[in-house]
Amino acid sequence: MAQVGPLIATAFGMAAQDAAWKKPNQLDMEGALVARDKVGVQDFVLLDSHTSESAFLDNLRKRYRENLIYTYIGTLLVSVNPYKQLDIYTVKQMEQYKGVNFFELPPHIYAIADNAYRVMCTEYNNHFILISGESGAGKTEASKKILQFYAVTCPTTEQLQVVRDRLLLSNPVLEAFGNAKTLRNDNSSRFGKYMDIQFDFKGAPVGGHILSYLIEKSRVVHQNPGERNFHVFYQLLEGGEEELLRGLGLERDPQKYMYLIQGGCAKVASINDRSDWRTVRKAFAVIDFTERDTENLFGVIASVLHLGNIQFAEDSNGHAIIPRGTQIKWISKLLGVHLSILQEALTNKKIEARFEEVLSPLDLDLAYYARDAVAKAIYGRTFTWLVNKINGSLANKDLNQKTVIGLLDIYGFEVFETNSFEQFCINYCNEKLQQLLIEMTLKAEQEEYMLEGIEWEPIPYFNNKIICDLVEEKHKGIIAILDEECLRPGEATDLSFLEKLEEKVGHHAHVLTRKLADQKTRKSIDWMDFRLLHYAGAVTYCTIGFLEKNNDLLYRNLKEVLCKSKNGILRDCFHPSELENRRRPETVATQFKNSLASLIEILMSKEPSYIRCIKPNDDKEPDKFDDSLIEHQVKYLGLMEHLRVRRAGFAYRRKYEHFLQRYKSLCPETWPQWWGAESVGVEKLVKHIGYKPEEYKLGKTKIFIRFPRTLFATEDAYEHRKHRLSTYSGFQDTSQIQGMCREATIPENEESRYIQGFIHRKDPVNPENADYVRLVRCSYLTKLRDHLPKNVLDQSWLQPPQIMEQTSELLKKLCRRTLVRKYCRSISAERKAQVPPESLDQKVVTSAIFYRKKEGYNESVKEPFVDTRLARELRLILVSPLAVSEIHPKVLPMIQHEKIKYIIPVVKYDGKNFKPRNWLFALTRVAAYLLEAAKIKQKIEYKAIKGISTSNLKDGIVVIHVSEDTKDKQGDPVFQCEHLFETVTKLCMMAKKVDVVAVVEGSLQFQASPGKEVTMVFSAGKESKVYKAPNGQLIVVSPSRRAAGVLVSYDVFRPLGTPPRQRLSSCGSGDAATLRRGRAFHGRLSCGARMTPPRFWPSTEGVCQRSCSGDGGCQRQPGPPEDPLRPHQEARLNRDSGEARTSPLDWCKAKTPPGREL
Repeated sequence: MAQVGPLIATAFGMAAQDAAWKKPNQLDMEGALVARDKVGVQDFVLLDSHTSESAFLDNLRKRYRENLIYTYIGTLLVSVNPYKQLDIYTVKQMEQYKGVNFFELPPHIYAIADNAYRVMCTEYNNHFILISGESGAGKTEASKKILQFYAVTCPTTEQLQVVRDRLLLSNPVLEAFGNAKTLRNDNSSRFGKYMDIQFDFKGAPVGGHILSYLIEKSRVVHQNPGERNFHVFYQLLEGGEEELLRGLGLERDPQKYMYLIQGGCAKVASINDRSDWRTVRKAFAVIDFTERDTENLFGVIASVLHLGNIQFAEDSNGHAIIPRGTQIKWISKLLGVHLSILQEALTNKKIEARFEEVLSPLDLDLAYYARDAVAKAIYGRTFTWLVNKINGSLANKDLNQKTVIGLLDIYGFEVFETNSFEQFCINYCNEKLQQLLIEMTLKAEQEEYMLEGIEWEPIPYFNNKIICDLVEEKHKGIIAILDEECLRPGEATDLSFLEKLEEKVGHHAHVLTRKLADQKTRKSIDWMDFRLLHYAGAVTYCTIGFLEKNNDLLYRNLKEVLCKSKNGILRDCFHPSELENRRRPETVATQFKNSLASLIEILMSKEPSYIRCIKPNDDKEPDKFDDSLIEHQVKYLGLMEHLRVRRAGFAYRRKYEHFLQRYKSLCPETWPQWWGAESVGVEKLVKHIGYKPEEYKLGKTKIFIRFPRTLFATEDAYEHRKHRLSTYSGFQDTSQIQGMCREATIPENEESRYIQGFIHRKDPVNPENADYVRLVRCSYLTKLRDHLPKNVLDQSWLQPPQIMEQTSELLKKLCRRTLVRKYCRSISAERKAQVPPESLDQKVVTSAIFYRKKEGYNESVKEPFVDTRLARELRLILVSPLAVSEIHPKVLPMIQHEKIKYIIPVVKYDGKNFKPRNWLFALTRVAAYLLEAAKIKQKIEYKAIKGISTSNLKDGIVVIHVSEDTKDKQGDPVFQCEHLFETVTKLCMMAKKVDVVAVVEGSLQFQASPGKEVTMVFSAGKESKVYKAPNGQLIVVSPSRRAAGVLVSYDVFRPLGTPPRQRLSSCGSGDAATLRRGRAFHGRLSCGARMTPPRFWPSTEGVCQRSCSGDGGCQRQPGPPEDPLRPHQEARLNRDSGEARTSPLDWCKAKTPPGREL
């Protein structure tokens, strides 16, 4: 850009009257550019490197660190969740943003709300505000802030106050029934919501209407570790009156309900269920719920909890029965259905033949499926009834035409470790909304250019219509293929759906499966997966459960029972007309596609505003900016694409009057006042400044500036001019400055006072030493601030002066408590969920088996046990078995009925030549399996296991000894696995044979094949290896910390094969094998023999405690060390002799030669 022209301050400096100069706190877009290096720019469009993701993140980071959580991309608002209270939502702030031009104040959600409201009132058209982002990004809070803004700033009357209260209180009701705690967010919306706020011709809110999308019904019956069911269940138990709970047959303890305990976190510190329950009860009264309505609603909630506690058993024929009738009696009472009919419907399925209906008994798995299907159906339909009830209370009966502002609070793009049917629907929704966003943004840009008379230049962008068509196209799209598999006769499975997908759309450039991918990509796609290349990136979906979730079927006889219910809500939700209609209902995917099409139609008829919410970190901590997480969200929210579209033309546009008012002082012709047309004044101004023709365009009412650097140079010139002019109102008399200097002068006697203070430093505080004591205190605290312990393990503490000892001790305790508290709070719910109670039980068993017997046990203690060691785990369609996508789909049906409890990759050594093979080891309820690709290689019945062996070294070898009379005897399985402690513990607990585990030393024998016994020898070496020796033995070498020829005991050294507590009779004349723990170490006895100390002894030379002739006749070794697992025991009695034992530290101090002190 050309240099700003000559500016003569003296010509008009004293006459400076620009209003902007007299308002230093004015924070409009241009004014904020002064501090752009520190706080970034308010609009991403003004980024010079607008295509750089790093520049985008850097600007976002700068603003977030200064608590500036809002930033624009044109008229789109980017909001970063601060995870703390900010003083920017007061009534004063609301009034400040009311009726103000969009760019006159800093970015704020109130500016978006006010702009939509003002344009609606002036142009009398409808608007919508689309709020999106991932769970925990602040979408629900954003919609609340907008509702609060309208409640405060819109005109109202006493009658309209009721409507306003109902609009505000509909939120806590919908949150109670539709929100839940997840790993990412303690108040996550598990449904999409669109709310229309209706305004009359005066701009007052007079009514509303809500649409809901895709409630997550599966959460009712299953929650992942660290997550909760919907809030309302916990609120009822925590806040409900005793009389109410008695009438519903409920107890306060959530741990007693199967549907509430699966996540393992019924209580959450950030959620006050009792207080929230009071808010919900108040909302029921305001929203006009009758007493009968609430009674029926509570009955439905309680019946869902009772359903979860129904347990089935098998009769002699393998059919499901309900052994205890307590829960089903309560359900019968609460839902008003006949007990025997309900019991029959839960254990039988009605099959319609040509001329008759037949009841077919259900097995256990199908009975649990039927139970869960009922729970999901009644909760899902009750939620729909609740939304309709709220809509009835918000409905405005006045038939006059109204304008509306819609709020769309909907899930953002979701990419998890395992993506299922729900993520497929959600991401399809985001594809459609992204398509709408780009189209409407381009349309708005084009219309503005046309109105201003600026030539429109076509903007290249990625059109994601090709992906939307791939999903929704009739007869050819993925949804059509899924529906076809769900509705066709014959046995359809998730695998057959995947095969049909490969057949129909396998040629599409945006679809990949394991079969269609190249060799490199195939490794990241599992057998049951398909991958879609979305606008925001690739997402891999696992098809397990797709058909069941899409069908969402409720057995006909169960539907008949619910249609006859005396509960008013269920009567409204389940109509008898459903039974008369013999057509199969629409699938979930088709319903969602149709409702999404209706939503898009609604949005296309309105003027848009957009809010994109971003979560700064996964720990919900304030002031923590996780670059990789935010980069991921910027990508999946399509922000860079939107910025590219906005910047394809002109980066900055401003009305002539605003531009001239700010920058008129830069041109003598426009300063101090311009009396002509604003467009002419702006033209003279930019020519005087030196704008080049390609840098700007003049429209009918606005100036368009193409490059941010042009605007920045203009703003810098304006700031320079402002400071030059301000010098004329500065200090005219230097006496003020001289006075300030005199105040800062140090008195001459200051030094002597400090010397006197040092001399009397040990006296009580008095005038002579007060200044010195104050200096010492300040100095110590300043140094301590920079030398505080970093974590709970850091025991260091700055030595205090004598006068600060008591204070230092108190500060040390306070700091210690703070570090402990900080550490405890830093433990995420996900980490806590990794250690469920059953895992701790398993750890106790592990300790009983391996403590002090096997190397590596200490390191294994801190690692939580899990149910799978494969890439990821999935839930099958039945009750709650574990399935893993890496299991070949041909193997899975053979064992899934046994409920897979644990699975891990192992290296199996065959019985002939001990060739290693990569297999899977799986544990079910009834047996253990060794799996290879599409085959079950060996089934090991638990009752056939007679022993489990492993060595005392770190080799990972497990031998399962099987009975001789086993029908399909193949020899004792020998395999190697990484997580041996976990595997052996789970195996012996599943087999209920904890006492058969043996930790052996040196060697063991096993049956390689029927009648063929082989010896396995364990030894220590430099590296791990397993091989067959010439003599037929299987040799296992591991890099052990123990000596090869001497086994280190916690009591004494002893050769391999000697009893554990037998003392060494001789030092021996040869070298013991070197222990390797960072460096070689050999102690030397006074007799000249060398010895190797245990791994936990200090690295120093030892001296024999008894005299020795040097011929190996030494009768005792150096004093043994303390137990490494019991460091608090300084000395303990020898179990053999009862003698006191010296601690290793004391022993080392006593025996270390001069000059070699530790």
